[in-house]
Amino acid sequence: MTTDEIGALEPNARRRLEQFRDCFKKSPVFDYFVYYSLGLLAQFKRKSIEPIALWIGVAVRTLQLFLSQFAWDHRQIESRLRHMMINEFGSENAIGVIDASAHGKQGDKTPGTQRQWCGASGKVDNCVVGQHLIYTNNDPQNPFSACVASDLYLPECWIDDPNRREEAHIPEDAVFRTKWEIAADQVEACIADGVRFSWITCDEEYTSVPEFIYRMDHSGQRVIGEVRANFRCWTKRPACRSFQGPHASKRVDNICRFSPAFYNQGWSRIHIKNTTRGECVWDVKLARVHLVTKDTRNRSCPTDRRYWLIVARNPKTGEIKYFVCNASENTMIEEMLCVAFARWHVEK
Repeated sequence: MTTDEIGALEPNARRRLEQFRDCFKKSPVFDYFVYYSLGLLAQFKRKSIEPIALWIGVAVRTLQLFLSQFAWDHRQIESRLRHMMINEFGSENAIGVIDASAHGKQGDKTPGTQRQWCGASGKVDNCVVGQHLIYTNNDPQNPFSACVASDLYLPECWIDDPNRREEAHIPEDAVFRTKWEIAADQVEACIADGVRFSWITCDEEYTSVPEFIYRMDHSGQRVIGEVRANFRCWTKRPACRSFQGPHASKRVDNICRFSPAFYNQGWSRIHIKNTTRGECVWDVKLARVHLVTKDTRNRSCPTDRRYWLIVARNPKTGEIKYFVCNASENTMIEEMLCVAFARWHVEK
C-alpha cells in the first residue's frame, strides 16, 4: 500500500485496533502498536524496524524497545483476536491449517536462530522458524483466512544456554517444545478460547508423530495429515505381541503395496477442486488401520481405536501421498481429501 492509501486507512484502522487498548499499560505504547501495524502494510523491500520507524517518524531505538521491552499482555491480545474473529467470521466448516515458516537471518543473536531447514531458501540455512495455526473457511470463491496462533520455535541449544537466553530476554520459564508439541498446544489454546475447527490439517512433520494425533483425539478434534512412507501401523491387530516380522507393525508404503486391504481394491478417482491450472484429481485407496502406541512397559502395541490410512496417486505425475485421519468410519473420502488439500491457505 502507498503512504496516501495507508493515511486514508488510518482512522478506521485505529478504531479497529482500539479494542486492544486495554492490553497495553501505557497509551504511547498503544500508539506505537497502531503505527507499527500500519507500517507493516507499507511498500518496503524489508519490513524491518528501521524503515518502519523512519516512515512513522519515531526514533529507531524507540521502536526497537517497543518490540523487545515495552509491556503488553500478549495472551490477552491473542485471545481477544480469536473472539473477534469467531464473532464476525466464524464458520461451522472451519479448517485449521498447521504449518511452520522459516526466515533467513544473519548472525546468531536473534532468538531461535540456528542452522536448520529453511523453506524460503529450500536448504539448511541460518534462520528462525515460526510455528503457525491458520483459521480458514475454505470457501472456493472468496475464502476467509486468519492467523489465530503464532509461536517462535526455540531449539534446544537456546533453551540450554542461560547466558544466551538472558542476553536475548527469553523468559526463564521457557522450555523446549518440538514443533508438533507447539502445534498441539496452539490447537488446544484456540479450543479453550471458543474457536471450533471442523478439521485440522497439516503436513508430514506433525501427523508422522502418533502422539500428535493422540493429542487431537484427546481434544475431540478431527485431523487429517500426510505421513512419511516409513510411518508404521497395522491393518489388523496382531495375533500376539512379538517383535518378529509377521507380528510387527509395517511401513505404510509397504502396506499400501502388499496388504490385501489395499491390493484387493481398485483405485477410485476423486475430483478435489478446480484450480487455476485445471482440475485437481487424485486416485485413492483407503482402509482402517491401528496405529502404534506404547503400553505400561513402554512396548509398542496397536491402538484400540482404528484410523483411516489413505494412499493417493496423482494420475498425471505419478506422485504418491500417504494420509492418516482420525475421522469416524462413515466419513466420506471426498470430504477428507478436500480438507487434506486445503493447506494452500497458509501459504498466503
